[in-house]
Amino acid sequence: MKLSLFAILGAIGLAACLPSANAAPVVGEAAPEFKAVDTNGVERSLRDFRGKNVVLEWSNHECPFVVKHYGAGNMQKIQKEATSGGTIWLTIVSSAEGKQGSVTSEEANEIIEDVGAHATARILDKSGEIGKLYDAKTTPHMFVINKEGTLVYAGAIDSNSSFKSSSIEGATNYITAALSSLEAGEPIKVASTKPYGCGVKY
Repeated sequence: MKLSLFAILGAIGLAACLPSANAAPVVGEAAPEFKAVDTNGVERSLRDFRGKNVVLEWSNHECPFVVKHYGAGNMQKIQKEATSGGTIWLTIVSSAEGKQGSVTSEEANEIIEDVGAHATARILDKSGEIGKLYDAKTTPHMFVINKEGTLVYAGAIDSNSSFKSSSIEGATNYITAALSSLEAGEPIKVASTKPYGCGVKY
């Protein structure tokens, strides 16, 4: 009986020491690999983008914080600047079926056209697999991956957590700052921040 009890306690202790399957990715380490089909039926694999900087943007078109950036044209502006410079920008929607922000591929493409988005592709992650892989918590939640596949930034899009579009002006945009630093071969000054927005609707 004692041996059995010790074995159980030992197993519990070992499990507590093991890393969680849903542990957040670590800035400075390799970004988690994933493969998915975008809203146009094209397979997208993070590994295929080695040699290019990559931005991952978690989105939900019904979230006021997402509306803040798209309604003001801010997200589209930084998407266009980034992609025109060769950066890959993937917008990921992890809203589960029936939850706020969940759309079909056709509806997603209509949204892209309506707002004039400039992302490379939009991925519907209804299972939440990619979102949980990155521990994406909010919309927007942003990640920047460098040409070597290393995660170099994770967190908020900018320094002002208000949902009002008027707060965009004067805020530090962490994504443009990170990409500028990468292109200049300089260290990223702010590599991690607390994301703000609506909770991802898993």
